Amino acid sequence: MESKPTFLLIEDNLIDQLIIKQLFRKVLNIDQIVIANNGREGLQWINGNKKQQSLIILLDIQMPIMNGFEFLDEFDKLSTEIKKETHIYVLSSTLDSDEILRIKENNYVSGFLSKPFPIQEFKNIINLEN
Repeated sequence: MESKPTFLLIEDNLIDQLIIKQLFRKVLNIDQIVIANNGREGLQWINGNKKQQSLIILLDIQMPIMNGFEFLDEFDKLSTEIKKETHIYVLSSTLDSDEILRIKENNYVSGFLSKPFPIQEFKNIINLEN
């Protein structure tokens, strides 16, 4: 990933949104993070911003309207260029072993992070990518 990536948080919980945004600002020194309240909003944002730019998505699983798994199914239908420039990290509090296995087996998921958001672990991961 050559240019600075865009960060998209797909999360329905307003408190988690606020905390993650603050952690990005304080720990990663990143002020720009796009927030979508569910998978459908996330897809709408992606489809409206098709610039050849690297994208890092933090994806919750349990959300209304379109959950994380439904988002991943729809993401599969996007262009190869978009998928190639995108890294998806699932951020979830799930303890369901079937869900965790399903997340880890998904071809588009680069990693699984447990809530509360492990900012230092995430920082180490994205530093490896850059």
